[in-house]
Amino acid sequence: MLSILGLFAAFAAATLAAVYYLQRLGTFPAPPAAAQQPRARELSGGEAIWLDVDGQQVETWLLPGEPAAPAPLLMYAHGNGELIDFWAGEFAPIRASGIHVLLVEYPGYGRSGGKPTEQSITATLMAAYDRLAGDPRVDARRIFGHGRSLGGGAMAQLAARRPLAALILESSFTSLEEIVRSYHVPDWLVLNRFNTRAALAAFRAPVLVLHGKHDDSIPVVHAHALAAAAHKAQLHLLDCGHNNCPRQWELVLSFLAANGVCRKPDQEASHEKVDIC
Repeated sequence: MLSILGLFAAFAAATLAAVYYLQRLGTFPAPPAAAQQPRARELSGGEAIWLDVDGQQVETWLLPGEPAAPAPLLMYAHGNGELIDFWAGEFAPIRASGIHVLLVEYPGYGRSGGKPTEQSITATLMAAYDRLAGDPRVDARRIFGHGRSLGGGAMAQLAARRPLAALILESSFTSLEEIVRSYHVPDWLVLNRFNTRAALAAFRAPVLVLHGKHDDSIPVVHAHALAAAAHKAQLHLLDCGHNNCPRQWELVLSFLAANGVCRKPDQEASHEKVDIC
């Protein structure tokens, strides 16, 4: 009898360990070192800004726009199998419109120290926001977030903790918990929740939801639910899947202009709708 109980306990322990390992691997599949492209920052004219997050150094890249005065800042959080290196050349239309871009790496990804968890990624985004909100090149009232896939869940956590001027969620989910639960993992074993829907319920600024109609990784029903949860949302469905959606910079710029994020601070008093992007 004792041997049977011992075998059962060993099997249960092995199962729990496997669930734990597979969650970490599936949630944070950081690209190998060979995939890193550190020269991408230099080629894009970017500046490395290192953050101290719980005693670990985490990398961010500031890609300056072309402003004549303190300008808006787009904070970008990428998907779970990506690096900031992959995105350095993607924001030319945004930067040309007078907006700075900050690419935020995840702890344990690329050249950054630490380990990726919901807590460490949220702490990194808060540290990045606080650092750039005090930068004289940035208009702190015009900092907005853009997250793709896992990055959408991460950026929503920042929106729940810092006053973002707007939020863009691309190919993202209502919560990571719901994604994991679809694999029949019980709630008490879920390691990272990234509850985007709950964050949106308390977020008052405008939200743009972009999602592929043919997304097999995060079904489009998540996009509809996110738009419904937000107080002020625009939903745009695209003819693509999860990783092959074309960039929607013209739509993003239109959204920002329509919601006053692009308006020059010194023109607010006169209510002139003159945009810098």
